[in-house]
Amino acid sequence: MKKLGYVITMLLVLCIVIGPFSQASAAFAEEKSKSSTEKAATVDLAPGARSAILLDAGTGTIIYEKNSHDKLPPASITKIMTMLLTVEALDEGRLQLTDKVRTSEYAASMGGSQIFLEPGEEMSVDEMLKGIAMASGNDASVAMAEKIAGSETSFVDMMNKRVEELGLKDTHFANCNGLPAENHYSSAHDIAVMSRELLKHERIIKYTGAYQDYLRKDSEKPFWLVNTNKLVRFYTGADGLKTGYTSEAKFCLSATAARDGLRAVAVVLGEPNTKTRNSEVSGMFDYLFSQYKVHTIHKVGDTMGTLAIEKGVKAQIPLTAKETYSILLKKGVAQEGIRHEVILPESVKAPVAEGQTVGKLVVYQGKVVMKEYDLKAGEAVAKAGWWKLFKRTAGSLFTAD
Repeated sequence: MKKLGYVITMLLVLCIVIGPFSQASAAFAEEKSKSSTEKAATVDLAPGARSAILLDAGTGTIIYEKNSHDKLPPASITKIMTMLLTVEALDEGRLQLTDKVRTSEYAASMGGSQIFLEPGEEMSVDEMLKGIAMASGNDASVAMAEKIAGSETSFVDMMNKRVEELGLKDTHFANCNGLPAENHYSSAHDIAVMSRELLKHERIIKYTGAYQDYLRKDSEKPFWLVNTNKLVRFYTGADGLKTGYTSEAKFCLSATAARDGLRAVAVVLGEPNTKTRNSEVSGMFDYLFSQYKVHTIHKVGDTMGTLAIEKGVKAQIPLTAKETYSILLKKGVAQEGIRHEVILPESVKAPVAEGQTVGKLVVYQGKVVMKEYDLKAGEAVAKAGWWKLFKRTAGSLFTAD
């Protein structure tokens, strides 16, 4: 009995001593596993960059970011906003591709990258866009700014106003071309948002996606354009957007590529050289295209419901998809439980403006909200006069149930 009591006592002692060590060992193993998972999920896709971001242009989903809100000199990536204001003017009819743009002495005096415009020389808007998008022409950028706003100063005011409209917090422009200037900065995040906005205007790809072209082709001094973004030639699916370099900013790039229904936007700032810049952006693209897929909820033109209009000239209007609504999914992840819901008010009071937000499209996986889209009215509906409302009310009184 004494021996049995001794054995039981020793076993109890061992449990007391070893227990904490086994728990600590298990906790260590769990922490090690967790650490490995986190490390894999946060792999640095752009180790050479001071700042970087990778997102899906369709949904705006951010895949990877590194110091993405740091305020840094953007060099010629500034021209993304210059091109955005130009294509917006074209789409709104304030500008035509055939319009002539006269070069001022000030525009012709720009140094750095240029298409060597001479004072008084005229080129079409189409040619100026080529010079900006492909050759990063500082002179062409200023000439275009003066054409749109009357002066570069007024155009820069437009640029900063557009920054505010896009809700960007890390950006302030002092010029339209990115030459070094005080109080001129942006971030990888903000540049990605501007790039995504620019890509909504499909005509821009004609310029940013071309590898080579000519200016003054039929003149005595033809100018051969070669795109400063070499990815448009060497990476399958790449078709933009803008390179940048100054000694202060180092090598920068906002790039886009499309493949398998996905469009990626990758921005790197402060890279040490062009080889590293292009290699890391290519790797970012590879990561998105190999790891993710798009799941479409509604395509352009799909009927999504009916919007009731209170006291309008129309009692209701159809609600159709004006863009493709989709979500980004990791490849290999089950799609079970993905559903969507169109949320509309019982009615909207007239007048209703075209493009007015009237509801939401909410995408769920299970009970988790994955994405929300604002739904906008596809047409304007004016307020009805009293006689129309009277006839509508009277008619309803005599309509059989």
